[in-house]
Amino acid sequence: AKSKNEIVVAIENLEANLYGVQFHPEVDLTENGQKIFENFLFRISGLTKNFSLEDREQIAIQHIQELVGDNHVLVLVSGGVDSSVCAALVAKALSHDKIHCIHIDNGFMRKDESKLVMKALGALGIQIHHVDAAETFYQTSLGPENPLRLDQTIAPEDKRRIIGDTFMRVAEESIKGFNLEVATTFLAQGTLRPDLIESAGFVSKSAAVIKTHHNDTAMVRALREAGRVLEPLSDYHKDEVRVLGELLGLPKEMVWRQPFPGPGLAVRCLCSDGTSNNIEIAATVEKLNNSSSHILPVNSVGVQGDGRTYGYAVVLSQDYQSVDEIDWNHLFDLAKEIPMKLHKVNRVVFAFGGRITEQPEVVKTLMDKSVLSQLRDADYEVNSVLATDKLTSKISQMPVILIPVSFDRNQQHRSIVLRPFVTNDFMTGVPAIPGTERLPLSSLSKMIEGIQSNVENISRVLIDLTCKPPGTTEW
Repeated sequence: AKSKNEIVVAIENLEANLYGVQFHPEVDLTENGQKIFENFLFRISGLTKNFSLEDREQIAIQHIQELVGDNHVLVLVSGGVDSSVCAALVAKALSHDKIHCIHIDNGFMRKDESKLVMKALGALGIQIHHVDAAETFYQTSLGPENPLRLDQTIAPEDKRRIIGDTFMRVAEESIKGFNLEVATTFLAQGTLRPDLIESAGFVSKSAAVIKTHHNDTAMVRALREAGRVLEPLSDYHKDEVRVLGELLGLPKEMVWRQPFPGPGLAVRCLCSDGTSNNIEIAATVEKLNNSSSHILPVNSVGVQGDGRTYGYAVVLSQDYQSVDEIDWNHLFDLAKEIPMKLHKVNRVVFAFGGRITEQPEVVKTLMDKSVLSQLRDADYEVNSVLATDKLTSKISQMPVILIPVSFDRNQQHRSIVLRPFVTNDFMTGVPAIPGTERLPLSSLSKMIEGIQSNVENISRVLIDLTCKPPGTTEW
């Protein structure tokens, strides 16, 4: 079988009983992907359907018991779904006197997040030790190769590496605080299979790095090779983890919480030294539609052709009286079309507030406490609407991103991007289109108004209309 571009996408050899595909049948965007697996597993390979998630729970518990033995386990708990399910599994598998759970506050948590984490996990009977390491994270660098501290760092991959390595060093110090033997203590993490795939982890030696996950840095890989990292969920996807969490008895409000990255708001704060990226493709974009279109003067992370890209975002704008006048389906079609025609572009966003008439300006932005406070307040406004309007389970994830871009000439204001994302597997996904049941226009209007009224020095609010691929969930 071939694609419309004459690329081979599937092969078969009936005599040898060999079959292969050159695409991803496991992701949500592949039509009949599950049917492909069913045909291969049950019609071609002759397997039977006698395996369940309960079986996998018992296998995970047995794996924990066999790997750990009589040693101690330090469980790294962020309070999200993955680490919470990991903690519950470990607690079910081992004696509680062998388990030491810590919650490391890196300074990049959501508003009152640490308090909520401690309360929720404490209700499960799991004793959690809180570690306030915010200043340690702010002041750490990559070392001689790059002496800039985290609060001076611009490159997103450098930020992730600093946070990931600092996270592990703080964990090591916590082990010492428990008077445990480092060489015989395991670090337990809620790492999922997509984490390892996107960071080109041990699932493949040839996979491209999409982004470095905070729990799969070079230091973590070294610990894994030494057999000291316990990751009982590393073969699971997000939807499976949620089901497993319910089987383990975790409360629904915890199991169905929206995912929040381990590095927290740090990866949702795009930094810049104030230098604009000069791009020569803006004029080409103008030909694609009748709305005003500009290129944002910053890069964002994307995934195109199974590899990571640092591409540009096209921002569309138009004059309107209210958001219900906007043709969202047309904008969504443009968001799919533009990256296909312009390969340097991996995102398309729409800017609220009327037509943009001048090229956006980049604003110097470092990850200091005042900038993070802006982002934290904006995130709070959005998540408050999600909760009150009962949209948390309808939108899989809603990153709120601060970008160092001003649309107001000569004003050093930044902008906020909303990224309503719908997916089951978190490998692929689509944006929640405004005006649908997933994102009613009334809810969207409340989010925009809340940010504009309650967050200081915000130039514009934008919404990300990009599928994954070509844009990743985070920026």
